[in-house]
Amino acid sequence: MPKKKQETLLQPPYVFDVGWEALLDDPAFIKVFLSEVLEDYILRQRWYGGKSSKLKYIELHQYFRIQQHDELYYGLLLEVNFEEAFYQHYFLPIAFVSDESFAQKDRILSLSIEGQSGFIIDATNLEAFRKLVFERILTSLPNDKTSVRYHRSTLFSDTAYISSRFMGLEQSNTSIIYNDNSVIKFFRRIYADKNPDFEMSQFLSEKKGFKNIPAYLGSISFIDKDNDNITIALLQQLVPNQGDAWEFMLKEVDKVFRNLENKHIKVSQLPTTQMFQRLQIKDVPPEIIDWAGLSIFLKLQVMARRTAEMHVALGSEFEDTAFTPKHFNSDYEVWLKNRLLYQFQNRLNSVENNLHKLKGRAADLVKEFMERKNEIRRRFVAFDWTKLKGERIRVHGDFHLGQILVKDDDFYLLDFEGEPESTIRDRKVKHPPLKDVAGIFRSFHYAIYATIFNNGDKYPYTQEELFKAGEVLYKFFIGVFLESYVTLIQENNLNIGYHQERIFILKYCMLEKAVYELGYEMNSRPSWAVIPLEGILGIINDKN
Repeated sequence: MPKKKQETLLQPPYVFDVGWEALLDDPAFIKVFLSEVLEDYILRQRWYGGKSSKLKYIELHQYFRIQQHDELYYGLLLEVNFEEAFYQHYFLPIAFVSDESFAQKDRILSLSIEGQSGFIIDATNLEAFRKLVFERILTSLPNDKTSVRYHRSTLFSDTAYISSRFMGLEQSNTSIIYNDNSVIKFFRRIYADKNPDFEMSQFLSEKKGFKNIPAYLGSISFIDKDNDNITIALLQQLVPNQGDAWEFMLKEVDKVFRNLENKHIKVSQLPTTQMFQRLQIKDVPPEIIDWAGLSIFLKLQVMARRTAEMHVALGSEFEDTAFTPKHFNSDYEVWLKNRLLYQFQNRLNSVENNLHKLKGRAADLVKEFMERKNEIRRRFVAFDWTKLKGERIRVHGDFHLGQILVKDDDFYLLDFEGEPESTIRDRKVKHPPLKDVAGIFRSFHYAIYATIFNNGDKYPYTQEELFKAGEVLYKFFIGVFLESYVTLIQENNLNIGYHQERIFILKYCMLEKAVYELGYEMNSRPSWAVIPLEGILGIINDKN
């Protein structure tokens, strides 16, 4: 029998005779708290990921204490159940305060406990809580066996708490900057397993000494009643930076398009290259260097090397089974095909439901997409593991320009949580490293087209000419990145397959990514659907 939402017996103002130390064991409080009070609060939070579904009821899966001396806070593991017959788990730390200065939006519940009036708030809003968490990690002991486990990396040097502040607006997590040199990320959506961001960051930083990620400094985890190890928070170095690579690329591509006019370039006369043709900079035609500039290609080489170094580190482990490389097999093939065929059908439904929103170039492209849907489906089915000789490793999984920080002339890779739509188990599946490379290539494509959509009226060229110039630029970006990436990978003996295998995997993964993107654009920005559609048809039509 489905559980019905419990009726609230008490009415505000809520008065409880128990103290803060026993409040979570009071059935009357739990009944009030989990009903409309918490439901209303959660629905208003940016980190809540269930807004597109109908909330049915909330259960308190478990709670634990976060304390030091006489300071006490609670960590709540909430199970949010939906009418659509699925559920999600969320982490909410709470504090009791009597300070009226907390804004109305920060208050979860007004109540009185043992004659003391006050409010329950999200504890991350309280500096005392943030200080306590910092100090618990700093003073944690190795091999902690308690249910709430604070872990400190050897890279976290002795330091005193000075200050903390919110990092800024985030969608799915809450990040706090400490002492202007480290940042803790509280995971809001939680899973009955180690979070991949924690797992990958600790592995790359502590075990492999990979320098181009924010260094792992510590973490908080909780062993729940089912003995699942749940990652609550991740503490990392704060990397001073000039922004992310997405913003960097938008500015660079804008300069390139402005040069079309400044250098009186005829788009029809631009030399081009084959898709996936590996290119050293000396192989790039002088006309392209003159147009785009040398600097952007040098930066792409650095980005490619950092990506390759990450994959070499991830592919060089032979003790920890979570990271040991694997070969392709039939289990992986079946899992992959089932996943992608389901995703493709889902995206196809989105396209069919939103066809009326498209016009111009997007309408022409979607018509061809619909006519060739069976061909695209066959591409996904054509995955044959017996023909692939490369290795599968743990990969970033959601690699794009927004996951890369720009620091001077270098790049730092971050956010290893994986693809948001995937289950936690699927995010830990080992893939060909080129899956990440395909993600970056799709991100290049997006940066080029986003620049045309955002700034196209500033360039004295037709949109068709800009699209053509953009496709030329895209192929040279891919070629220069690929040469640097593959060279370093091969020098370090990571097996990513023979030449044709690499092209097959890149096409396969880029097609998967573009189809994934298409669903988002059709539902959110139909005018931008031209970007994934160009990507899909470009791959389908490529004879390479």
